[in-house]
Amino acid sequence: MTRDSSTARDSSASEWRGAIVPLAVIGVIAFALLQLHGGWPAWSRPGGMRVATAVLMLLAYAGFCATIWRLRRAGDAATQAPGEEADAALLVAYASQTGYAEQLARQTVDSLRAAGVAVRLSSLGQLDAAALARASSALFVVSTTGEGNAPDGVATFVRDVLDQPLELPALRYGVLALGDREYRNFCAFGRRLDAWLRGCGAQPLFDRVEVDDGDDGALRHWQHEIGVVTGRTDLPDWQAPRYEQWHLVDRRLLNPGSVGGGCFHLVLQPPRGATAMWRAGDIAEIGPRQAPDDVAAWLRAAGVDGAASVEGERGRETLGDRLARSGLPDVAACLGQEAASIAAQLVPLPHREYSIASLPADGAIHLLVRQFRRPDGRLGLGAGWLTEHARVGEAIALRIRANANFHAPDPARPLILIGNGTGIAGLRALLKERVAAGARRNWLLFGERQAAHDFHYREDIDAWMSQGWIERLDLAFSRDIEQVPHDSAGATRPAHQKIYVQHRLAAAGERVREWVGEGAAIYVCGSLDGMAPAVDAVLRETLGREAVQELLAQGRYRRDVY
Repeated sequence: MTRDSSTARDSSASEWRGAIVPLAVIGVIAFALLQLHGGWPAWSRPGGMRVATAVLMLLAYAGFCATIWRLRRAGDAATQAPGEEADAALLVAYASQTGYAEQLARQTVDSLRAAGVAVRLSSLGQLDAAALARASSALFVVSTTGEGNAPDGVATFVRDVLDQPLELPALRYGVLALGDREYRNFCAFGRRLDAWLRGCGAQPLFDRVEVDDGDDGALRHWQHEIGVVTGRTDLPDWQAPRYEQWHLVDRRLLNPGSVGGGCFHLVLQPPRGATAMWRAGDIAEIGPRQAPDDVAAWLRAAGVDGAASVEGERGRETLGDRLARSGLPDVAACLGQEAASIAAQLVPLPHREYSIASLPADGAIHLLVRQFRRPDGRLGLGAGWLTEHARVGEAIALRIRANANFHAPDPARPLILIGNGTGIAGLRALLKERVAAGARRNWLLFGERQAAHDFHYREDIDAWMSQGWIERLDLAFSRDIEQVPHDSAGATRPAHQKIYVQHRLAAAGERVREWVGEGAAIYVCGSLDGMAPAVDAVLRETLGREAVQELLAQGRYRRDVY
């Protein structure tokens, strides 16, 4: 996805209007000048008439421009609702210097609409403090211009809003920051906006997404986050990623007997002869496939031969194979259609993202994937494909996405790693990299359900502890019974209060302050629903809001949450 591949409908209309106005200007001015200098023979009139005709043409053009401007405003207003309804809609605000941020904002609006979300679109320059205070949720798409400056069109917002303190405790938001790493102050305005929002008490829906010169991987991640926010992970990618064919060589259930969903350790090897490189913190994008039984049932209901040959991305393929990689359309709408006609209307399944739990030195990508079931009882597409439907030895469509925001700090810096559930995958890769670099000042806080079943990668963690690579380990298993002192006699009794990783963090507050004072970085990986906000609240209470803001500004507080 370069400067753009699939332009949104509203953006296309905007470009059309932008193109027709200059053409109209040239035509009107040329006609008016022609009248003033003699005109065409059929229009030969006394000089005063020629002047009057030219003036009338210019006035008509002014009216035409006003009409176009009103249509443009009406088009933007169509995404908004008046009064309280507008305040309840999700706000998408953009700050654009060249028009690219606005284009991405409009594509974001289209994706949100497809998910059934009420949306209102606005330039950041048209917002004031009162409008932000009324909003309950917002997505900001902002570019940086020059050496770290805000786009010209938002100067008023910067002066009247961004430079002032504001209380926004009810606002949940996300930021897409556009920039170019060739400039020293990469994504400076997006980072400034994000820090200001956090300082105002607003809660991030997910961590800031930074785009280096239109990087398509970062833009796909933004689309992934939109899907998570809306609960619609079936929204199509703006442009399909170019996958490679990796192979699933091992799959192992790590938590048999757990009260939670099954967690599977997966091993995927790169294509034969390929040299795959990644760093701890990077992401594996997987192209999922429909369950074979679901595809077969669809073909039977539609009365179509799945072996029929259709045109594919890499030449001819069967209709059944194309269906496996696509969202299954409504059967009734496809009855009586030929295979080629059905194939032409199929939309590819969107990618799924997983934290990589290994290093290139391991020779393969390791993933930790939890099964979950949809309301109808079927497994989710991505998890179902990887943990059940794909056969060991089968090809898996995979692409590696760099995630520089979660790369490990300098080995000399102490590191506090906090995570829960499958978030241990990203933390495992970071610990592997730290061990390889000789960094021993590592503190791991990890939470799951039951120690007997859900202590993922326990062998690795125990070995690192015994060898001194992990200096401190705090564990929280929420379904295990804790033994706590009795209030009166001092004896112990079972405690039924669930203990989570944030409780362990709060209990170790003094040590957290000591580690941070010694320069430690804090990395959080795992659930955005519950764990990450709770950990953030404990950090702010333990260290102070200003100290946490400073950690964010220094890049010492980073999150990979989902």
